[in-house]
Amino acid sequence: MRTVAIVGLVGAFSGVADPALAQNFAFNAVTISGNQRVADGTILTFAGIARGEQVTAATVNDASQRIRESGLFSEVNVRTQGNTLVIDVVEFPTVNRINIEGNSQVRDAQLLEVVRSEPRRVYTPTQAEADTAAITEVYASLGRINAVVTPRIIPLSDNRVDLVFEVVEAGLTEVERISFVGNRTYSEGRLRRVLETKQAGILRSVISRDTFAADRIAVDRRVLTDFYQSRGYADFRVQNVDVALTRERDAYLVTFNVQEGQQFKFGDVTVSSAIPEADAAVFRDALKTRSGATYSPEMLDSDISRLELLATRMGINFLQVEPRITRDDRNLRLNVEFALVRGERIFVERIDIEGNSTTLDRVIRNQFRVVEGDPFNPREVREAAERIRALGFFQNAAVNAREGSSASQVIVDVDVEEGPTGSLSFGANFNTDVGLGLLASYKQQNFLGRGQRLDFQISTAETNRVFNFDFSEPNFLGRDLRAGIGIDYQTTDNENANFDTERFTLRPSLNFPVSDNGRLTTFYAFSYEDLTDVSDTVSQVIQEEAASGAISTNSLGYTYSYDSRRGGIDPLTSFVFRFGQEFGIGDADYIQTTALAAVETKVLSEELTLRATIEGGSLDYANNNSRVTDRFFLGSRLMRGFDAGGIGPRDADTGDALGGNKFAVARLEAEFPLGLPEEYGISGGLFVDHGSVWDVGNTFDADVLYNDYTARTVVGATIFWTTPIGPLRFNFTEALDAQTEDETKSFDVTISTNF
Repeated sequence: MRTVAIVGLVGAFSGVADPALAQNFAFNAVTISGNQRVADGTILTFAGIARGEQVTAATVNDASQRIRESGLFSEVNVRTQGNTLVIDVVEFPTVNRINIEGNSQVRDAQLLEVVRSEPRRVYTPTQAEADTAAITEVYASLGRINAVVTPRIIPLSDNRVDLVFEVVEAGLTEVERISFVGNRTYSEGRLRRVLETKQAGILRSVISRDTFAADRIAVDRRVLTDFYQSRGYADFRVQNVDVALTRERDAYLVTFNVQEGQQFKFGDVTVSSAIPEADAAVFRDALKTRSGATYSPEMLDSDISRLELLATRMGINFLQVEPRITRDDRNLRLNVEFALVRGERIFVERIDIEGNSTTLDRVIRNQFRVVEGDPFNPREVREAAERIRALGFFQNAAVNAREGSSASQVIVDVDVEEGPTGSLSFGANFNTDVGLGLLASYKQQNFLGRGQRLDFQISTAETNRVFNFDFSEPNFLGRDLRAGIGIDYQTTDNENANFDTERFTLRPSLNFPVSDNGRLTTFYAFSYEDLTDVSDTVSQVIQEEAASGAISTNSLGYTYSYDSRRGGIDPLTSFVFRFGQEFGIGDADYIQTTALAAVETKVLSEELTLRATIEGGSLDYANNNSRVTDRFFLGSRLMRGFDAGGIGPRDADTGDALGGNKFAVARLEAEFPLGLPEEYGISGGLFVDHGSVWDVGNTFDADVLYNDYTARTVVGATIFWTTPIGPLRFNFTEALDAQTEDETKSFDVTISTNF
């Protein structure tokens, strides 16, 4: 016990007021006990009574309360002993360490991130309760709203405690049902496929989106609105979202109340100009929006961007495009006037980038079409933000503009949070064809933070060895120009085959845009190829081709691709076209041409998806002497229902598949729901494939079957299944038109692709 001589202090107490304090009193000493870490002077400072101050019992009670509110003491007792004020305190203990117990679904590190109590700091029940609530909120955000968290303290010596949060995790509170009220055009099943939130299904153990999250509901409202408005429903509204728990509190019931409104189409589309140097007719010719097309905000935004970019190219600064829409409710038309007006003279002062601990600033700056000193365009900043997010390097990316050093300047702030961009994997496999093999791969989408892509793979087996290396720089020379190089080396030494192969390829390339939806790839390739250990029982064609020995070729080529999905304007119909040629010189002179055209559309309120694809290729060798390793083979990728090399020219004596210099395939497919719950991710399909591969070239007087065009036709049914490892398709096929020597199969499993 310590006595502090302080003249003029007044006594106080905790509890019932002392009758002696009914009037003002003064004390000549204060005694403070129980404090070990907190100094006497600090406690007197908390009391807040000045030296010599005349105080009443109420004043002393306030001083006692202030000592308690410091949060350093579990007990505060103030009493009087004669002319001495006695302050007895019990300090809160110090936290020795913090533990989480009982958690198995959430890692300790994730929970400790929200805990604000710290080791070697004073323990307070208030903070422990706040930490308990924070941990509970983490579990609620993960769909475990019934989780119970209890804080416990374990007393130790020297007034220390261990703080333990005991967790009873309970089960997931899943979304049992998602329903809609007010939808007339689209079924509940179609709308559920739009949402981020999913109903609980058979894959509930690996799909996290079937747990309820309030933030996800906000996203669902936005994507549902975007879905309807992109299809012409300009007045669509999500009126409210009702979220209720089942009686057992083990599942949520979510109901979206929507108002669809009427579907609108574009009416008159015009351009007006208030800027003398901006000719409205010139800008009108640049529009893609056409009268009679289904109204779409995305189409409007695309045209606005196109017109503003045209103005920049013409040297017209500060031009802004204002879409002025007038409604024609009688005819369900929206008339659009693109008004060219002069915007405010605002410049970009600077672009500040934060949070990019790995990615270089220039990678982010490359996504902007403006630099410091350029006229400020809010639309361009929004589009740059979308391009930054589309890189896939960041978990979060926020782009905002604020006023700069003057009213005529703005500062663009870019705040990003880095995410994982690479993967390293090792493995082993075994099958009867290639034996035991070791696999290793390294993939990095943001190599050294430069935005470059690196892909390295190596596979070794007893009879098959593969080495692959690919590298690309997306902004070569600071432009929208992707430069890449690929190196590929493969060898086969298969005891079950009649010949072995060795192949090496070096392929540098350049890829760049030629239109809004079109890109062109140009490349050079050097290849070395050899056929070895050719059995004398193999086809005479292959023996003659191998007799020429190893060959080396140099080639130049290009591939043009057009993909309407790049613009994302039409949500119902998409079109893809690819055309490429390769010109080879060296030991083998040839021209290889390939082409593909594919279209996909959705009908019957988007419940039925129709796809059509036409694909073909031609290989023209000098002297007609192509090799088996160069020719086309049709398998399940190009034509379902056949093994690899299962159709096409074949040696009549040995049965060896020889491939063909030409191929053509048409594929038709329909995909539709099977009536199963959408959360299962299962749908059905029907398809028909028709095509062939033909023309070996030089047959060396061998008897070759099906060397002329001989069409095959296959029909089948497909089960599409969207799984956490990717979309799978299970094909059940029946060949309607096949030749005797063809190798057919009735079932296969592949990764699902649209085009």
